[in-house]
Amino acid sequence: MPTFRVVLLALAAMTATVMAFPRTVPNGIGHLGSLVETFLPWFALVVLVLLGSAWWRRSAVSALAALLPTAAWLVQFGGYVLPQEEQPHHLVAVQHNVSDENTDPASTASELIATRPDLIGLEELEPAALPTWDAALRAEYPYRTVQGTVGLWSRHPLAEAAPVDIRPHDVGPNWNRGLRAVARTPHGGIAIYVAHLPSVRIGLGGFDSVRRDESARRLGAALAAEPIDRILLLGDLNSTVDDRGLRPVLSLMTAPPPDFAFSWPARAPLARIDQILTRAMTVTELQSLPRTGSDHLPIAANIRL
Repeated sequence: MPTFRVVLLALAAMTATVMAFPRTVPNGIGHLGSLVETFLPWFALVVLVLLGSAWWRRSAVSALAALLPTAAWLVQFGGYVLPQEEQPHHLVAVQHNVSDENTDPASTASELIATRPDLIGLEELEPAALPTWDAALRAEYPYRTVQGTVGLWSRHPLAEAAPVDIRPHDVGPNWNRGLRAVARTPHGGIAIYVAHLPSVRIGLGGFDSVRRDESARRLGAALAAEPIDRILLLGDLNSTVDDRGLRPVLSLMTAPPPDFAFSWPARAPLARIDQILTRAMTVTELQSLPRTGSDHLPIAANIRL
């Protein structure tokens, strides 16, 4: 068999295996498994290369080889592109990392209000910008709590507002990027968490997610101890729901339905690292919102209780 076909067959088999069983990629070296899982939908580019190569070669063997990863991608992500029926919901929540470099928080607030959400979770709040946020949101969202650089604005009364300690072991006590509050909605109390996990870096050593993973474990412990059945988590978790590094959180929560509602980077979104997760509730629809003054896109979810 010509060398080209051997290479094509090997690449097709490897691509299909990774897409179907991403957990087979080890995480011990440079957190490679987490990196692959974060950008798994973009294996479509490899599939396109394989299909193009098969077409160029006019080879039946190459075409059959290319169909294997194509089928694997469609099984994993084909449902993302299918139209979804609108379902009834009780709440709308918005999650947004507003960026500590956002020069126009008032306009950003207007974009978020346009969705008419019941709850708004924000990260990277700068103390100097808080009066602007309050002025823009107070009329429709009279209840709010801000803990460190994360905040929650609500149409419904909030109780028990307090910080949640998700600090990695090597950061100081002033690092506060988690909160919990109970929203007193007409449908009963809901424990709301807003969290901003540490950023990850891709460098010569691979995918550096050690601090993010440690913070995820601390957040997972807080969620596991939550006495209220209904939980809503709004946060910049700095990875996708496929990343095994978020397992301590995802094992306790329900991910939204499959979709391509990517949130980062805002200029050309590649992944949804901003998340709206639930327990004892269901996200019926998730969407990315128009770009604001942040390097993230906001995301909004319809939630059925």
